[in-house]
Amino acid sequence: MSALLARQDILARLRQGPPGGTWDLVVIGGGATGLGVALDAAVRGLTVALVESHDFASGTSSRATKLVHGGVRYLAQGNISLVREALHERTRLLANAPHVAQRLPFVMPGYHFWERGFYGAGLKAYDALAGRQGLGSTEWLSTARTRSLMPGVQPQGLWGGVRYWDGQFDDARLAVVLARTAAARGAVLLNHIAAESLLRNGDKVSGVQVRCRESGEAISLPARCVVNATGVWVDAVREMDRDQSASGEALRPLVAPSQGVHLVVDRAFMPGLHAMLVPKTADGRVLFAVPWLGKTILGTTDTPRADLPRDPKPFASEVQFILGEAARYLARAPQRSDVRSVWVGMRPLVKPTGEDAGNTQALSREHTVLVAASGLVTVTGGKWTTYRAMAEDVLDRCMDSGLLPRRPGDVTTQLPLLGAAPGRPIGEAPGEHLYGSEAELLRSLPGAQHWLWRDAESGQGGLSEAMVRFAVRYEMARTVEDVLARRCRLLFLDAAEAARQADAVAAVMVQELGRPVETAQFKTLAEQYQALP
Repeated sequence: MSALLARQDILARLRQGPPGGTWDLVVIGGGATGLGVALDAAVRGLTVALVESHDFASGTSSRATKLVHGGVRYLAQGNISLVREALHERTRLLANAPHVAQRLPFVMPGYHFWERGFYGAGLKAYDALAGRQGLGSTEWLSTARTRSLMPGVQPQGLWGGVRYWDGQFDDARLAVVLARTAAARGAVLLNHIAAESLLRNGDKVSGVQVRCRESGEAISLPARCVVNATGVWVDAVREMDRDQSASGEALRPLVAPSQGVHLVVDRAFMPGLHAMLVPKTADGRVLFAVPWLGKTILGTTDTPRADLPRDPKPFASEVQFILGEAARYLARAPQRSDVRSVWVGMRPLVKPTGEDAGNTQALSREHTVLVAASGLVTVTGGKWTTYRAMAEDVLDRCMDSGLLPRRPGDVTTQLPLLGAAPGRPIGEAPGEHLYGSEAELLRSLPGAQHWLWRDAESGQGGLSEAMVRFAVRYEMARTVEDVLARRCRLLFLDAAEAARQADAVAAVMVQELGRPVETAQFKTLAEQYQALP
């Protein structure tokens, strides 16, 4: 059974520190990479603290395209090593978290006579790279079979298609599961607590000064090693190091951010549980249409931008591109009024020396680990699929640099995450199945049969009062946004409905937290998720 995660208890553990007073490792950033590092280190027996300024996965890590994949387009670019690693990590992730990550069939429709054979051959190579860890064999489809598997596809001019297999997941729920698994292994993790500065011992980083965003309390976390895993914001933490160092040398930015936009429409536009991939749209970009939690995700874009907003907004050209391309490939063209939610994820693309920041296609999708002269370790880049391998790489670098004691690795390859148990397809409406083996615990909480929201299209799944209680008691949810954006994904599925449920969710949270819970800020955010430029 899961342990209650009371914030005051976690704060007390941070104040007290580990035996001896110094943490082996402090991680800044509670996204995919930081959580992976914390879990791996805790399993190796190191003392670990992780701080996240907002909520776990509240940045890029909750705004992915929801795919656990090797990267078909990276194969086309010739990046064989990246694809091979991702395909192997894909299999491990699906095995370790089957309640929130599962295999997904894709159909690649062909509208020119040569596409079916050409893309099919490439996908057979994709299968070959996966080897015995493949999820299913690629197969060529007739026109009739393509239409039967994807009843929403545009039939005019269709020359059949190709079916292949990849994976999908609920990214934010996976992040929360990672945080809770790490906590169960002894790590101390807390959200809504910001890293304000780096502690120093001479010219070396020796810990982190943090401040609780709820109480204002400041806490010092002395550490042997500090890992900066803040995604697109890693350069801001690196600036903390530079500002406090004696040299004050100019810092070359490590990240060239790019944003990806996703539009959510009803499942009626693409019925069934097959995803669609268009590998080359009119301007050469990729288009996905993915069934997810009872809706369909359309996307994504790849647009450079210089600023780093916490909640970025889509550009009009991006929305126009997605809707325009969807109209070419779906029998029923989605209109602006059909969009239930729009969200934007910032990607931390690694910027090589001398690279043009505007050319995001030329920037690296692989991760980078840097160890500064001060000992600050920075990791960025990569993707959700390879989070586990990234964590291993980070810890190996920390040990090679003498920042951490040497401990055996390969400890998470076959480590089931909390709640791991097979469930219903993630393409279906959200419900108790996403809790895996913890569904029984969920059903034991007050309000398990009181549904605040039900999925209108299917009449199944939704958000119960008990799910709100579970989010507060066991998943460290502190705000209405934490619940409706990341514990339950309603903000990402139907932003207007999320705004309507905010008061009811807040009322339950007040009972659990014993303090007022505001809704105005969340309702403003929900308006942004409804707005199309």
